[in-house]
Amino acid sequence: MAHQAGGQWPAPRAVPEGCEAQAYLQDYATLLEAASFPSLVLDHRWNVLMSNGAFRTLFGSVGPHPTAMPGDNFLRFVLFHPDAGDVLGEHEAGWCLPMLAHLKTALERHGHDHELQAVRRDVAQDPIMEAAYRQGLPHWIHAVGEAAVQLDGAVRLLRHPDPRRGPTECRIVDETPPTLRETGRTRLTMVLRDARRPAAAARRPRRAGSHLTVVPVPED
Repeated sequence: MAHQAGGQWPAPRAVPEGCEAQAYLQDYATLLEAASFPSLVLDHRWNVLMSNGAFRTLFGSVGPHPTAMPGDNFLRFVLFHPDAGDVLGEHEAGWCLPMLAHLKTALERHGHDHELQAVRRDVAQDPIMEAAYRQGLPHWIHAVGEAAVQLDGAVRLLRHPDPRRGPTECRIVDETPPTLRETGRTRLTMVLRDARRPAAAARRPRRAGSHLTVVPVPED
């Protein structure tokens, strides 16, 4: 497992491009680390290729997991890690359902990708999550609008470990420069806002199994 409790998270993953591209990515990792807000660079599978110290701090309290660490694959973390809802506020509607929608879109674009197919199989093992993926998503998107699924500009709730922040909103901003986008990578930054929703401070109840409790279904 790439992440060890209390240790350093992995360095940016090796890429097959030439020396100049390698140098660009190394310099970009330095730029990323200097950002004060949680920020990460992803590939189309949601593998985390780079992340900064603010991101590692945000998710530093989550326990170990064999396949769903936030510094390894953010899609898997949101969907499968039992601690995800401790950091990601309004986990079901704010994070889990949108990420299922992103999984669906990714599979439509990269249907033969083995890693995405593996995530899809894991979703199918959870009856509630599978029902949400197959039946609930279209109705949910119709009810909340396409904007609720988009990442860039979305405002989501976080529970920051810093007690001075606590429950706070973040705006997700796509900061991908053209050079990075050409390599199939995306940079997302969580711009933390002042805490405005103290009622959200209560931790979600622990429960076994699915992260989803209610699957929105069309009314008859």
